[in-house]
Amino acid sequence: MNFLRFASLVSFATASPVSLLSLPRRAVAQLDQAAFEEAQQPDTTATKAFASTLIKTADNRCLFVDELSGDFRANLTPIQIAECGSTDGQEWDIITNGKHNDAQNSMLIVSTLTNACLNFDPRRPAGNQALLFSCGGRADGGGDVTNSQLFPFNGGAGPLSFSPENNLDTCFTVVDKVIDVAPCRAGDLSQLFTFGDALSLQPSIQPNQTSINATQTTASVVTSSATASKSQSQKTTTASTTQKATTTPAPSSAAPSGVPNPTEAVPVSGAGGELQPTAVAESHQRDNGATRAFSSVSIQSPDGRCLFIDPTAGDFRENLIPVSLVRCAGTPNEKFDIITAGKHNDAENSALVVSSLTNGCISFDGRRQPGDTVTIFSCGGRADGNGEINSGQLIPFTGGTKLTLAPESERNATCIVAGNDRLDSAPCASDNSQVFTIIA
Repeated sequence: MNFLRFASLVSFATASPVSLLSLPRRAVAQLDQAAFEEAQQPDTTATKAFASTLIKTADNRCLFVDELSGDFRANLTPIQIAECGSTDGQEWDIITNGKHNDAQNSMLIVSTLTNACLNFDPRRPAGNQALLFSCGGRADGGGDVTNSQLFPFNGGAGPLSFSPENNLDTCFTVVDKVIDVAPCRAGDLSQLFTFGDALSLQPSIQPNQTSINATQTTASVVTSSATASKSQSQKTTTASTTQKATTTPAPSSAAPSGVPNPTEAVPVSGAGGELQPTAVAESHQRDNGATRAFSSVSIQSPDGRCLFIDPTAGDFRENLIPVSLVRCAGTPNEKFDIITAGKHNDAENSALVVSSLTNGCISFDGRRQPGDTVTIFSCGGRADGNGEINSGQLIPFTGGTKLTLAPESERNATCIVAGNDRLDSAPCASDNSQVFTIIA
């Protein structure tokens, strides 16, 4: 065996609970046909967002199932990975409503070969918890609905992560040639999947762009901003020394003039009408007790432009303000606080990005129209300022001056990115093309 390959396998074995990297051996010589048909009954009345689709990994391989790799009912079969088209069992149905799914904004992932569902069972030994099992959760096929088989779903082809609703902190993860589970990690390509031929994790993908194979059937597509769980990893939020970016500002963006935060009624452009200072004061209360890793800093996009907030560009409460991108000029409209703990952030290794001028949070809301999913909104997620925690406002942060704006509500799939003249959203990329920099 090549020494480098041997060393990498040893390194993986010491770092991972998974001890077997090769394809699992077949577990039965044949199925008990009567027991199989009883346990794996297709739901012919189900609503399918995708039918007989491929599920692709970030490295363009496909998930598949070998019906003889489990028990006599085709339960407990591992989810394997191979080159697309090289094996049977690579087609899947994505069911959004039916006998075994009564939850909104959720999906079942069902093998078209066996009719079994992707299932997460934390009671099983580590390395053997992500398997296919009878839909409904009973081995004999008599189950109804189980949250171990339901995954958040917003209707798109991805990239998206598979985090079972019985443990939203856990994500299905590619480990060599099988699917295992691991804590969800923002931007981790081993936890991102796409349906059909939609896989595109390159930086050239445009915001809100998805591609679905024309032979697939799309139905019951729902759009929602999923509520996400908080990271459980150890917190390390210590302020770092700011650093200067080496990128140059985009020449097409004019240097801005500062826009003062109004103290009296003035026209606003976001929804018409006039700004109401009393409503603004209620909606955007400064959290004076918060922990700030950085205060009043600028944030520079990968192409060298700076984030800019015009307080008159939203509604009467200074909500729904687009986050503009301008040539860096150091105005108060370009200043932000990075909050790692406080009234609106109780999550370890997470941060809020808060306008120092308006006290509003950069927010992602996938329910809004494409091109308008990223705005400034009251921290906590309620327009009147009475919200507590909103996962569409939390991003991963462990210190330093580099930021990947991956809202925790989107579970590694969607990132906030630099658009033409404002922040937008797009599938998370595999390189540094979506990394922002904190500057003085």
